Amino acid sequence: MPLKLQTIIASTRPGRIGPAVGRWFHSVAQAQGRFECSLVDLADFALPVYDEPQHPSRQDYKHEHTKAWSRSVAAADAYVFVTPEYNYSPPPSLVNALDYLYVEWNYKPCAFVSYGGVSGGLRSAQAARLMVSTLKMMPLPEGVMIQMPWQQLDEDKQFRAGPPHEASAMTLLPELAKWAQALKAMR
Repeated sequence: MPLKLQTIIASTRPGRIGPAVGRWFHSVAQAQGRFECSLVDLADFALPVYDEPQHPSRQDYKHEHTKAWSRSVAAADAYVFVTPEYNYSPPPSLVNALDYLYVEWNYKPCAFVSYGGVSGGLRSAQAARLMVSTLKMMPLPEGVMIQMPWQQLDEDKQFRAGPPHEASAMTLLPELAKWAQALKAMR
């Protein structure tokens, strides 16, 4: 069975660049062929601020939005979070989506495609790495950092990656596949 990778677009705000960056990374992952790939947009789940009455470790979900999110996350072996940086942190939509579940994330690797201003979203990715480790995920040190992504959109609002972005993605994906295969035995 092929390993399953979800590229998760973390920003949900209007006017976001995340979908363009997410589509680019998703296409790179598909072309590399190490995973069965799917592109997931948090905006499609419309998760309210965490509203389940039970702790997520119990998996006793009452709301349909949580059940749908659980099914989506449980279906993957690895994740790449496409995330902007908001005030040196990941967006609240990503923090909330991570907090909604627990068991579904356990023993799976993840990586980050971060974007923002001069820092390229590195602080956001670093803060998110701390969060995912408490979910028993393995955050990889490899990642893709994109400075000023709005300057790399073409006339159709498609993200045009440069050589550093492509090289970073090509380094990240084999490592993610190794970890996904290794951690599969733990699940």
